[in-house]
Amino acid sequence: MAASILTVDDSASMRQMLGFILRSAGYDVVQAANSEEALNYAGERRFDMILTDQNMPGSDGISLVQALRALPAYSRTPIVLLTTESSDEMKAMGRAAGATGWMVKPFDPNRLLEVVRKFVS
Repeated sequence: MAASILTVDDSASMRQMLGFILRSAGYDVVQAANSEEALNYAGERRFDMILTDQNMPGSDGISLVQALRALPAYSRTPIVLLTTESSDEMKAMGRAAGATGWMVKPFDPNRLLEVVRKFVS
C-alpha cells in the first residue's frame, strides 16, 4: 500500500504542484488548504508524513506542528515545513516545535522526493 502524505498549503497552485509530484511517485496524497483543515484530516485518518507550508492565514505551520505533536498518533510522524523563509531563527523555531525537517521554496521536485523517500519507506 502506498504511503499516505498530507500536504498543507494555502496556495492552490502549490497544492496542485505537490499533489502532482507526489502522486506521480506513487504516494497517496490528501491536501488541506489550512491548519484547521489539516487537523481535521489528521483526526480522521493516519498519515505517514506531513508536508506543511509555514506562512498561512490563521494558524501558521509551526503552530500546526505543535498541534499535531500534541496528538499521540502524530508524536513521531515526519513533519517537514515548506517555506520561503530560510533564517536560522525560523528553523530553530520549527525544530523546537517538533518539525522533522525544513525545505525552502522554490524547491526542486527531485529534491522533494529525496526528502520524502528519506522519511517514508
